[in-house]
Amino acid sequence: MTNDAVVRALDIGPESSAAERTIDITTVGRRSGALRRIEVWFHHIDGRWYLSGVPGPRNWYANLRADPRFVVHLKHKVIADLPATAKPVDEATRRRVITEIPDLRNRPQLAARVGRRQNLDEWLAGSPLVEIVFDDEQLRTRT
Repeated sequence: MTNDAVVRALDIGPESSAAERTIDITTVGRRSGALRRIEVWFHHIDGRWYLSGVPGPRNWYANLRADPRFVVHLKHKVIADLPATAKPVDEATRRRVITEIPDLRNRPQLAARVGRRQNLDEWLAGSPLVEIVFDDEQLRTRT
């Protein structure tokens, strides 16, 4: 059963701080089979949770493509380890989610860097993106 503190920690939005969006994830190394823990940001858009990053190869993304099972480690407001599965997203979802990510809208320095180096289509094509599907049924049905 999910407690209220976990629900509140997952209830992030565009106004949430970087700390509130910062989590760790543990994946299984695609070549080594070893557990790999890394700090990432997650996003809550249209009632679903996502992991994304700036364009380019990311080991965490390659690991999730090879083995989609992972653990989300909450560390702001509450400490909790939440088993989950990474679900691939279709192109329409990719475009909608990446353009809604608060980091791009609320960080002009990042948006300016993106504008200088890549157009939006390149950003969309090169950014890792997966939906987080929590094992806990109560989390999956929250919007």
